Amino acid sequence: MFAPSGLTPSPDNLRGGCTRDLVHRFYQEQYQLNNGQQNRYTTGSDAVGLTQGYYDTRALPIYQYLHQDDHPKYAIADKFFQSAFGGSFLNHQWLVAAATPTWPGAPVANHSIIDSNGMPTSYPLYTATGPVLDRQVTQVCPSTVPGRACGDYAVNTIQPAYQPFKGSPQLPPQTGTTIGDELSAASVSWAWYSGGWSNADGDVGAPGWTNGSIPGTCTDPVSSPNPVYPYCPNKVFQYHHQPLNYYASFAPGTPGRTHLRDEAEFLGLTQSSASACQLNSVSFVKPVGLENEHPGYTGETRGSDHLVQLLTAIQGSACRTDTMVVVTYDEFGGQWDHVTPPGQDGTDGVADQWGPGTRIPALIVSPFLQGDFVVDHVPHDTTSIVATIEHRFGLAPLTTRDAAVRDLSSVFKAQ
Repeated sequence: MFAPSGLTPSPDNLRGGCTRDLVHRFYQEQYQLNNGQQNRYTTGSDAVGLTQGYYDTRALPIYQYLHQDDHPKYAIADKFFQSAFGGSFLNHQWLVAAATPTWPGAPVANHSIIDSNGMPTSYPLYTATGPVLDRQVTQVCPSTVPGRACGDYAVNTIQPAYQPFKGSPQLPPQTGTTIGDELSAASVSWAWYSGGWSNADGDVGAPGWTNGSIPGTCTDPVSSPNPVYPYCPNKVFQYHHQPLNYYASFAPGTPGRTHLRDEAEFLGLTQSSASACQLNSVSFVKPVGLENEHPGYTGETRGSDHLVQLLTAIQGSACRTDTMVVVTYDEFGGQWDHVTPPGQDGTDGVADQWGPGTRIPALIVSPFLQGDFVVDHVPHDTTSIVATIEHRFGLAPLTTRDAAVRDLSSVFKAQ
């Protein structure tokens, strides 16, 4: 039997295990940051004291992996921030496009309404000062609070235009340029590998497919029809974590769609790379919900174990000699951090009305680091990954943010 989270009952799922989901939304995070004072995470959340929670770092599988004998060279970026305020949906968009998606002509009912403090709702320790509404799209212009975004911008969780998706509303197909489009135009091999993709996308028999060969029946017990076979996503597959599925250039049936693959294929390529690396020049790897460490539906230990599995697979292949691995998280998950993001109260770094938001972990593994362990103090955000790819392959910047942000080459230099 399975718990509501999809985890099998096990002592392994208790240590650093599931908590409830914490508020991590666009306007709320700006209130929580409070112009760099970092003192409203608790009042700006319905999770209250849980916002101050933390993990025992030394107990995490990734810590133990990096501190064992013969560990790979690695760097910690201790001033790495999520690109945009809010949650997973928006920050995945910034990872691939360095921009906030739009919903031209979005219905009024889907626009947020914020009060005089910039909040779109009330919480146990916060009472709104006026009418509020917490929705998928920014407030209607003009802004009622200086510096708060307004217009037809999708900032909170909304479903993609294409299958796989679940529920509504769905964001209209996006037509902006992504890093994938630029890589393809430059003939650079790349793919987005997502855990559970073959099941969710109905790719029968493809790598990662676990739902058998009985037409009409999703046979994997942790999958369910969406809406019918062969669309058989894992019960905690996260549709809004698939940013390229929001773009017309990656719609079903397009050439771009071939770049959306299952994580099982990535692991298979590492296994076939014993003598020569078979990986694409650029690979994005997104674990399935059960392995992404998200509070509310999975546990820290299971996700950290999976991260170790991925790193071990790369390090055990020929790819280890010339591969730079960047490990980071989509957003802060609703928990407090003491380091002020760029743009808040005059702090160093690149910023605009979209972010950066709260600091997030960032790990870089590379054989070319100056030492076995490096701490990088240069301000970065998620678009630093995009900038690194652009600089490596001679691509034009997507937006003003990735044009201005520091890339991750700083980890190779003495600070």
